[in-house]
Amino acid sequence: MEDRKRKEIEYYDEAAARQRGEEGFAPQVLGSYSFLYSIAVPLVKDKKVLDYGCGNGVHTKFLANHAREVVGIDLSQGALAIARRNAEKEKVENKAKFLVMDCEKLEFPDNSFDVVFDGGTFSSLDFETSLAEITRVLRPDGVLVGIETFGHNPLANAKRALNRIAGKRTSWAASHIVRQEEILLLKKRFENCEIFYFHAVSLFAFPFLNLPGGYFVLRVTEMIDSMVLRIPFLRKYAFKVVFVCKHGKKSL
Repeated sequence: MEDRKRKEIEYYDEAAARQRGEEGFAPQVLGSYSFLYSIAVPLVKDKKVLDYGCGNGVHTKFLANHAREVVGIDLSQGALAIARRNAEKEKVENKAKFLVMDCEKLEFPDNSFDVVFDGGTFSSLDFETSLAEITRVLRPDGVLVGIETFGHNPLANAKRALNRIAGKRTSWAASHIVRQEEILLLKKRFENCEIFYFHAVSLFAFPFLNLPGGYFVLRVTEMIDSMVLRIPFLRKYAFKVVFVCKHGKKSL
C-alpha cells in the first residue's frame, strides 16, 4: 500500500478513536449540504447507491431513507465501525452495508451502481484514478452527485496550511483540495455536469456557529453568498462546490 494511503488511514482511524461515535458533524446546518440533500433525493430514490469514502457514515441515514440499497466503502476500519454502529442506532442497517475498500481500486463489477454519492472524499485520493473507477462502476445512465471543499479561497488555504502543521490534516489531503482543474476533468468525463458554489462570505460565520446568534449570522451571510456567487469570476473563492454529473463517458 502507498505511504500516502497509510497516512490517511492512520489519520481517520485516530479521528474515529477520538470520536467514539457519539459526536460528529451535522451537515444539514450548512446551506451547501442542505442543497446537496435536496437535489440528491430524487436522484437516489429507490436506487442502488455507492457511498463513496463514507467515513463514519455521516450521510448514510439520509441515503438509506431514500435509496433501495446503500453500500458504504472506506479504508478506515475505525470510521467504518462507527458507521455500522450509527446505522444500527438509526435503524437503517437493513438497507446499508459497509465494506473496507480502496476508492481508487473498486472491487465491484462494471455498471454496479445507479448513483455514486461523494460527501467530500476526493482530497484524500488521486482524482483522475478515482473518476475512472467511478465511471466504470456507474451504469450508463448513472449519476455522480456530491460536495467538495474548493481550493482557491486564500484565507481557507492559509487555515488549511496551519491545520497541516498542527497535524489536523494530512499533507496529501491539504494539497489535493478540488480546484478548477478538477472541475474541468469532471466536465470532460461526464456529458452533463452542473456545478453549484457556496460559502464565499458565509465561510467567515463558521467559527461562530456555537455562539449565541451564530446561526442567524450564517443565514444572513449565506443570503449574501447567493448574490455574490452569481458573479462568475468570484465563484472560484467559494469554500464548497456541489456537483451533479450525468451520463458518464468511458474515456477521456
